[in-house]
Amino acid sequence: MKPDTYPDTRRRFWLDPRAALAGVLAVGLLGAAIHWGSRGLQNFDAALVGYTFGCLFALFGTVYRYSVWVQKPPTRMYWRRAIEIFLTPSLWRNLQAPRILTKSVWSKLIVQDFILKRGFMRWAAHMAIAGGCVLAAAVTFPLVFGWLHFEGVSSMPEPTYKVVAFGFETIPLKINSLIGWATLHALVIASFLVIPGVMVAMYRRLVEEGAIAVQRFGRDLLPLVLLFLISFTGLMLWVSYEFMEGYFYSVMAQIHAFTVIGTLLYLPFGKLFHIFQRPASIGISYYKFVGHRGGYQCCPVTRAHFASKLQVVDLSTVLRQLGFDYSLKKGASVDAWNQYSPQGKRILIGRAHSRLLGGAFSKPTEKVTHG
Repeated sequence: MKPDTYPDTRRRFWLDPRAALAGVLAVGLLGAAIHWGSRGLQNFDAALVGYTFGCLFALFGTVYRYSVWVQKPPTRMYWRRAIEIFLTPSLWRNLQAPRILTKSVWSKLIVQDFILKRGFMRWAAHMAIAGGCVLAAAVTFPLVFGWLHFEGVSSMPEPTYKVVAFGFETIPLKINSLIGWATLHALVIASFLVIPGVMVAMYRRLVEEGAIAVQRFGRDLLPLVLLFLISFTGLMLWVSYEFMEGYFYSVMAQIHAFTVIGTLLYLPFGKLFHIFQRPASIGISYYKFVGHRGGYQCCPVTRAHFASKLQVVDLSTVLRQLGFDYSLKKGASVDAWNQYSPQGKRILIGRAHSRLLGGAFSKPTEKVTHG
């Protein structure tokens, strides 16, 4: 292949125009939602304005990066094919499409059993971190945006708060009740989930040789450090006003704010971005389903099925879009090299090396004697 056949990936602008436009639109929609949900900023807490700007920046960066990611030929093909399969009429006649979706959401997003297969402690740590973060986000973002706040009820004999959501009064919460305490201390509960999970994950990354060999501080350790700092400083705020009569509260509140805003700024650029990419894995289930229905590609070397025929065709299409054409016949839908499984490719490379070295190729089942 000639070097000039590769596509020119250089951009004239330092920002991708489409991705930047998507990010600006997302920020505009969130700003409008904040204004509407807080009743014209009437319920917006000005003390939380730093968190709000951090959220707006994180949203722009996340949408921008996601838009750039979706524009790439492999991702664009993957999303387009998954949506086409999902909308196939035949899959909706017998409700197969929603059943596959429900099963995939449960397995890949809620239970995340793919991590459980790697080890129970690793799964437990991940689920503790994920559960704590989801709980904290469900409480923090509505409070920051002014969508949710609590007001005292003086007419009740017991200390009671009423929950006001989007300007509408909802259920009253008695402070001494279990539900009331859990609601008002949701962030404390989240901290008690995240901190042990971070400790287990950090311990694994400090002692397991496999993790140590491939990890990098900015990618693997920094997210854990940030999550720990957020949880620990938030927990110290609760300790201050609950047990220390507010001692050191204002300073700790500033430290907590810096850690949260710093994490929001880091969110679009680090490993935590996989939170937004993970739902895309649902499309794998539809690819597998099509493989069961439409047949699998058989490797000419190993005689084993390794991928669906549709996936192999899509791979050939994407590689040609990227400037890699492995077809032997002009107009072929599937490139010759893509018809071989990874194991079959390794066997072919081994045979080629054996011929170059003047040796005889030995099958994996054969015993090779060395003189």
